[in-house]
Formats: sequence, C-alpha cells, structure tokens
Amino acid sequence: MKWMLILLLAGCASAPPAPLRVEVPVMISCVGEVPKRPVYEFSALAPTATDGEIVLALARDWPRGRKYEVELEAAIAGCIPPNEKAER
Repeated sequence: MKWMLILLLAGCASAPPAPLRVEVPVMISCVGEVPKRPVYEFSALAPTATDGEIVLALARDWPRGRKYEVELEAAIAGCIPPNEKAER
C-alpha cells in the first residue's frame, strides 16, 4: 500500500506539458467593407438636358467618382499579395 502512495505522489511531482501554439490559416474575406456607390447627378439627368447641364452634372460628379475610386482601392488593398504591392 505504501508503494502505491509513493507512485501516486511521484506522478504529481512532474509538471504538465507546456501548451503548444499551432497557427492554422483560416480563409477570410480580404475586403472588409465595400464602400457605398455614390449617386451621380449625370444618371438622373432628363434626356432633354442641355449640353451645359450635362457638363455641370459631370463636373459635380467628378469628385464623387474620384472619392469612390480611392475608397475601392483602399478596400481591396488587403487582397493584393505583398510581392505585387512592391510593383505598384
């Protein structure tokens, strides 16, 4: 009986194995949030719009389009592999 007690105590004296960290790749979307498409004035113009109205609508739409383009590029920047980023 004494030898069993000694064996049980000896088993408690050893330290448990250290936790092992294993990194497993997980598929996630590379695009976090898709920017909302702007509403362009040019799309809402009447077919009878004058040339001046068309030019003004396009001029007002230009900054909206550029802003949207920058937001899209930022959204997909995480999808570009590192070796291709150096080329850009």
